[in-house]
Amino acid sequence: MFKKILVPVDGSESALKALDLACKIARIDNATLHILHIPERLARDTMLVWGMAAVSIDASQEELERAGRKSLDAAKQAAAERGMTDVEGTLRQGDPARIIVEEAKKIGADAIFMGSRGLSNITGLIIGSVSHRVSHTAQCSVITVH
Repeated sequence: MFKKILVPVDGSESALKALDLACKIARIDNATLHILHIPERLARDTMLVWGMAAVSIDASQEELERAGRKSLDAAKQAAAERGMTDVEGTLRQGDPARIIVEEAKKIGADAIFMGSRGLSNITGLIIGSVSHRVSHTAQCSVITVH
């Protein structure tokens, strides 16, 4: 049984699937859902699941924050549409795997639900995907959704 569930979202299809599953489990367990978004600059034009364009690699810090807030708000709205009432949201910056693990520790998460395929660039192929790195360093259950 989970009391606190962390769901990192990046706007990808697998993140939306992870959010959907986390909402189902959170409702059953009466758990608090913590949604985390870590905005990243992408070198390609990508349409995100929640209808917004990716932030260009040359975007300003203000544009990155604004897009990040929009994505986080969209994820919170998606959780509300799935029946969640106890939802918190956090916007952070930095290395996604490190930030996810830090946030899980900070909130005392029992589990992290995350997509296995996000919108990250080719770096993931070289140093490992975010979900892979999180699953090897987190001190709670990590459920990856394909």
